[in-house]
Amino acid sequence: MSQTGKEYVMEKARELMDAHTCCAEAREAAQAWLDAIGTDKEAEMAENLIAELEEDLMPVEQLIAFAESEVGAGVFGDKAGEVAAHGRAIREAGGKYCDCPACAAVEAILEKKGELL
Repeated sequence: MSQTGKEYVMEKARELMDAHTCCAEAREAAQAWLDAIGTDKEAEMAENLIAELEEDLMPVEQLIAFAESEVGAGVFGDKAGEVAAHGRAIREAGGKYCDCPACAAVEAILEKKGELL
């Protein structure tokens, strides 16, 4: 991976970790990869990061279904309908994934997957 590409992914990993919508597992995987850069563990931690992020990226259909569920209503409260409508707007615009800060960072990192591995 070029230095510019690595710096880009490092920036996105930090954005992911700072996102209020980031889960603990993704935050830990991102930090482990950042800590491993330049060491003999970098490749292994990159693989772990990619595996975690592929599990976490939420397809827009799943976002809509979650927002419309009882569990989603418990998470989003009065905003559940707005979240579902937003998901439908993403879908109608051709988007495939949730666009929350964490998912946006994950999608950007996964676009560089081939370079990371």
